[in-house]
Amino acid sequence: MPELPDIAAYLSALQPRIVAQPIRQVRLASPFLLRTVQPPVTSVQGRVVRELRRVGKRIAIGVEGDLWLVLHLMIAGRLHWRPPEAKLAGRKSLVAFDFPNGSLVLTEAGTQHRASLHVLAGEEGLRSLDPGGIDIFVNDLDSFRNALKAENRTLKRALTDPRIVSGVGNAYSDEILHAAQLSPITHTHKLEPQEWERLFATTRDTLRFWIDRLRAEAEAGFPEKVTAFRKDMAVHGRYGEPCPRCGEKIQRVRYANNETNYCARCQTGGRVLADRSLSRLLRSDWPRTLEELEALKRR
Repeated sequence: MPELPDIAAYLSALQPRIVAQPIRQVRLASPFLLRTVQPPVTSVQGRVVRELRRVGKRIAIGVEGDLWLVLHLMIAGRLHWRPPEAKLAGRKSLVAFDFPNGSLVLTEAGTQHRASLHVLAGEEGLRSLDPGGIDIFVNDLDSFRNALKAENRTLKRALTDPRIVSGVGNAYSDEILHAAQLSPITHTHKLEPQEWERLFATTRDTLRFWIDRLRAEAEAGFPEKVTAFRKDMAVHGRYGEPCPRCGEKIQRVRYANNETNYCARCQTGGRVLADRSLSRLLRSDWPRTLEELEALKRR
């Protein structure tokens, strides 16, 4: 799912292409994409785009008349910049927004269509889609700590909850926690003051690094290949590869459709976290340390 840095890159790429341009037509190929009835999606046609915003992990396009088009790409949705009135080909193409200079096309891979489009009126309508998480670049350390400590959750869960922190998901939470050298399963009520300071700083630094990098890439061309797995990430998507800090192999915990990647040496004091599916199978034989894990692999 595109997260804060990816959304920032999209907004940077869209700014020179659609702001101050009229939406000539909205071509909706999938009626399931549209989640609102009023105002009708046709009401934005002929109106000029005035501004762009990020609302959590959503992209908000503001047009004349205080109307908003709000896109949530979910896991498999992606945006593409195509020639004017580009044909919507295949089941992946869900909607096109036609401008004088090109068409903004939303596609979604797979059969589970989760991406969404809302048409909303006014600031109040826009706020209705805001989960309420804090903006890490606006709030200070105390606000960050208070938000994460409101409930006693694991760091991984707290960072990825959109009601707590805005725009952070599975990929960048892995990178943040590795940079902070903190375990993803440490509970927020157990952090020491210096650990809060480190977590706050690395959250800002990690997101800023990737925002700047992806924005720079977007200047060279529209970001067509947005992915949660980037070759220069420290741990996310790098299971079995060496940790860039200590050289130990990256571990993972899998659950549902997601996985958490971490370095046991840097983050958990050498402890291997239990993978739910495998630990149920192995039970008491589940390795607790890196040494036990390597011994198990040699059997």
